[in-house]
Amino acid sequence: MPASAVPQAVTAGLTRAAIFVVVTLNAGTDAESAVRGLCADMSSLVRGVGFRAEGGGLSCVVGIGRAAWDRVFGAPGPKELHPFREILGVHHAPSTPGDLLFHIRAARMDLCFELAAQIRTRLAGAAAAIDAVQGFKYFDDRDLLGFVDGTENPAAQAAVAATLIADEDPAFAGGSYVIVQKYLHDLAKWDAIPVEQQEKIIGRRKLSDIELADADKPSYAHNVLTSLEENGAAVQILRDNMPFGDIGKGEFGTYFIGYARSPRPIERMLENMFVGAPPGNYDRLLDVSRAVTGSLFFAPTADFLDGADAAPASAPAAADPQPANPQRDGSLRIGSLKDEAIP
Repeated sequence: MPASAVPQAVTAGLTRAAIFVVVTLNAGTDAESAVRGLCADMSSLVRGVGFRAEGGGLSCVVGIGRAAWDRVFGAPGPKELHPFREILGVHHAPSTPGDLLFHIRAARMDLCFELAAQIRTRLAGAAAAIDAVQGFKYFDDRDLLGFVDGTENPAAQAAVAATLIADEDPAFAGGSYVIVQKYLHDLAKWDAIPVEQQEKIIGRRKLSDIELADADKPSYAHNVLTSLEENGAAVQILRDNMPFGDIGKGEFGTYFIGYARSPRPIERMLENMFVGAPPGNYDRLLDVSRAVTGSLFFAPTADFLDGADAAPASAPAAADPQPANPQRDGSLRIGSLKDEAIP
């Protein structure tokens, strides 16, 4: 990564509060201009809102989807940016619309809420929020299933190496790919499973968070299927998952958000979970946890965003060809994405 490149706050770390907002753009060049203007002002908005609460730790990562990138910034775009790839396996990982992602983090929810409200005002008439989730810290970084989440996250320089593009795509060095999915949990079904079996499904002890010995972990354990190696070295991503819930609706879940310097490791992990490794040996956590959204974005550097209003879009890149009749074949359907233009 060039020394001059300033990344967004990708590696800022877990906070007590977060808001995840996914929006789609309206048609027309006015919407594209509004997005460029907001991107250019984002650092100022974060400073202005964050200044009101000392030590609040407010940050916002802006992610841009493939179709929006082509509309707003033109070609060429980041080499591996594409729509989220739907997975049809033992369980289903849907691909859902999303042009922009705003990952807002702070020590206090009021800071997150105020920044989200400012973003909404700036995009009025230009975009529509299709999903907004308020996440919260749950005791000692546990999810609503009762297990600690994010134990194996890389830290410090290892987090930078795992998440930020270097010389593999020099034009976008310092940027990061981000995949988000919203999972809804059937807590009654989960609570009916004995703790010993829950620990085998996750691959860790529930109370102590100690990883099970390899001999005690089944091949379908979550931490087995999501562990990857390449040339003998572990392949890491950075997760910033947050629990969320709505007592009135009886809705409880985990908002998965994973950052990586390439989307391929996260896609491989998801394929292992939903299809199985080998096929059929799927992640039993999905028997009680259902993915209802799925989107892929690219988070460019802060420098890129600061200069966004000076970079009008050029001709869009051609869309990947799509099959006429995609089949439910239980595989990660590379190249068979829903890539329709957002109306």
